[in-house]
Amino acid sequence: MSNEILIIDDNSDIRNIINDLITDAGYKTRLAANYSQALNEIDKKLPDVAIIDVKLDKGDNDGLELLSHIKNKDKNIPVIIITGHANIEMAISALKAGAFEFIEKPFNQERLMNFVNRAIENINLKNKNKEFEDKLFYSYELIGNSPSIENIKNQINKISLSESRVFINGPTGSGKELIARKIHKQSKRNKGPFIILNGALLDIEKYELELFGEEKNNGAISYGALEKSSGGTLMIDEISEIPLETQSKILRVLIDQKFKRINGDHDIKVDVRIICCSSKDIKKEIELGNFREDLYHRLNVFEVNIEPLKKRSSDIPLLVEYFSKKIALNYNLKKFEIDTNNSYLINYDWPGNIRELRNLIERIAILSPDSNEKISSIIKESLKTPDNFSVTSENPLSVPLKEARENFEKEYLTTQLKKFNGNISKTADFIGMERSALHRKLKGLGIKELN
Repeated sequence: MSNEILIIDDNSDIRNIINDLITDAGYKTRLAANYSQALNEIDKKLPDVAIIDVKLDKGDNDGLELLSHIKNKDKNIPVIIITGHANIEMAISALKAGAFEFIEKPFNQERLMNFVNRAIENINLKNKNKEFEDKLFYSYELIGNSPSIENIKNQINKISLSESRVFINGPTGSGKELIARKIHKQSKRNKGPFIILNGALLDIEKYELELFGEEKNNGAISYGALEKSSGGTLMIDEISEIPLETQSKILRVLIDQKFKRINGDHDIKVDVRIICCSSKDIKKEIELGNFREDLYHRLNVFEVNIEPLKKRSSDIPLLVEYFSKKIALNYNLKKFEIDTNNSYLINYDWPGNIRELRNLIERIAILSPDSNEKISSIIKESLKTPDNFSVTSENPLSVPLKEARENFEKEYLTTQLKKFNGNISKTADFIGMERSALHRKLKGLGIKELN
């Protein structure tokens, strides 16, 4: 077994007993006898599982501080807390801070090993899922034949040949990360790491720590995203959320091609390609004083703009077919087909863009409906919003024949126009009408022609 467990306890007898138990079970171990040693071991390399005594040499609850330190680095790592001074309040505090299990001294050895085995299963499953998701993400293609998607495909081919920085603009869920990964995958840096730093998810006080890393007083080093991505690509997502003070330091890194870790004395050379993404209008953020214009021009050597899904409805049928096959194959689920002309799919605004569409297809795949009617019902219920009630949600039997026919024609023609991105000639050809007759029909029904 390759899993490694970090044992932290100031009592050498207990430390050795736990070590013997775990090594006998076939796991690797590392040991720490006090707070300082534990911090050094954690910062040197994160374990798969940690077993921590609550009270060490620094204070009454320094084990809980180490628990928080580990969780700040990787929230998925299971931590088993042990103590000889247990009370309900302490147990609740530990579990609230993210402890996997809480066990009292003297502990039952079999019970402790049950906790350890479950913790190992837990982290292995999460790692396997992450690996699978990464492979899944890399296996996804940029699907669509709309002019904007064809343009982006051409841009990726050209951008990938260079080492220049890239700025990707697009709404949430539109595929910015997929485009960044495609650029990295097709570049000369494809053997190097692809690291993501999400500006929207970081604590405001931790931007520089996450970017530059830190040198501790005890000699331990915490590596930042710039070093982790050395030789590869660093994607800074939602860069507009990074504070102005940190923005100025990023600008200095881009100019000097070097930086210092926090509390560090020597320069570290930068060997990384930076791709930035934003779902906000970055030019408006510059006008508002929230983003440095000089940094934007440094980052924006190549610009990629992604349209929201609602503006390229012709891509929806292709995306539905693609995700249906891909999800069924990747998750080993039963094959299923979705009517790509479903008016709910074409007319919906898709505020969550491609991510929302993919999630819908995944939901249908997992529920495994056995008829088109059930699939249509899932789509209808999933996409129903207070301001998304189309005429299809009304009972056509409750209105006169003329009105029902007009309602149908209006929805039918609106759907077809969206499907062909407002192209009158293609729409007329598909529905079997003369172009001039379609113009008159649209005007008569009060349908605005799409630009």
